[in-house]
Amino acid sequence: MARGGKRKGAGRPKGTGKFGEPTKAIRLPVSMIDRIMLFIEQKGLSFPLYNDQVQAGYPSPAEDAPADKLDLGSYLVQNPAATFFVKVTGESMTGAGIFPDDLLIVDRSVAASNGDVVVAVVDGEFTVKRLFISKRKIELRPENDKYSPISLNDESELNVWGVVKNVIHRV
Repeated sequence: MARGGKRKGAGRPKGTGKFGEPTKAIRLPVSMIDRIMLFIEQKGLSFPLYNDQVQAGYPSPAEDAPADKLDLGSYLVQNPAATFFVKVTGESMTGAGIFPDDLLIVDRSVAASNGDVVVAVVDGEFTVKRLFISKRKIELRPENDKYSPISLNDESELNVWGVVKNVIHRV
């Protein structure tokens, strides 16, 4: 009688486990097992998404049943390996809808273009501003009249860390 190795007919038939599809054994850091198991049980980070839209003006009737699920991770983050979150302090970008304590979702893989809101380091200091590039100068402009633009000259050191793709703030 043969011992060890794969035997025909041994084990659970593929797709009959609790996930209903083939599975694969992987190694996980012990400290992350509970979070990963919760993620699997919840089938990702998804929430009910209703077909109806919410009126900001005159009220309209709404459906009771969600039409689909929304995975917040894939909705907010297009490039996970190049994305980071950062918390905002200060009020220089309130005109762009960015307030103190908001979370910015910043994508490092996107090349900054003229008019983008960026997270940048200017002469060693972090800031979030709107980037403006012309033939003669580069400027980081606030979206609040109480603050002045940062005009960069030949001695200035600018490092754009990424483009702000989304803002999360509490109401």
